[in-house]
Amino acid sequence: MSEEILIGEGVLLDARPASFATRILAAVIDVLVVGIASVLVVTLAVSAAAFTLDDAAIAAVVISALAIVTVVVPTLVETLSRGRSLGKLVMGIRIVRDDGGPVRFRHAFVRALTGVLELWFTAGMVAILTSIVHPQGKRLGDLLAGTYPVRVRSGQKALPPVVMPPELARWAAHADMRRLPDGLALSARQLLGRADRLNLGSRARLGIELAGQVEAYVAPGPPPGTHPERFLAAVLAERRNREYAHAVEVVRRTAAETAQVERLPHGVPDPH
Repeated sequence: MSEEILIGEGVLLDARPASFATRILAAVIDVLVVGIASVLVVTLAVSAAAFTLDDAAIAAVVISALAIVTVVVPTLVETLSRGRSLGKLVMGIRIVRDDGGPVRFRHAFVRALTGVLELWFTAGMVAILTSIVHPQGKRLGDLLAGTYPVRVRSGQKALPPVVMPPELARWAAHADMRRLPDGLALSARQLLGRADRLNLGSRARLGIELAGQVEAYVAPGPPPGTHPERFLAAVLAERRNREYAHAVEVVRRTAAETAQVERLPHGVPDPH
């Protein structure tokens, strides 16, 4: 079934759970890349240490090199690319959290660390069996990290802008709003963008739950009887307006300071 994933760049991706075959091909590409990198790194490390270290020290160097290639590098790649790797990029796959948000360092680290066992020590057999039986194609690392793979389609569409509810404009302008956690703001934005396509019961439940979480960062609270989605829209719209006003003020101040620095001293004529 198709799903829509809102990534950190504010783009809504039309996506569906990745098929088993697609994920296997992506994994093969990643394994080949990591295998080649491991051979090169270990060879260079052993060559550099062979003349100065004993056998125990060389073994430690080899283990450290393998840990960097199989755990550290994949973790950094998935964290910085928000769930992509070379194989996933080629096959159009992205790893996302169970709630549809982008993966972070914790998720990528758990996946990479678990991958040492299920991908390398067992030649991928544990990952293959788990992916076959799981409806979303999750491997063991996904189950532990709370992630799953999606096939990202080429089509991308921007979410419609959030509109300030007129009845809440005055309240929002005077309310004290602390910065929302990225995950919470993302969830609220995703709910507003998909509200008309959600089940009515799920829509109401999510709206109440998210409004309760967001209200902890706003003082005073919204007027009594405010609909949860109207409250979320007001908070997101006001945050956007304040951030835009701040950015405009920074540009204006920078331009004024630049003009002040470049201005010639008093009384000295400008030759131009």
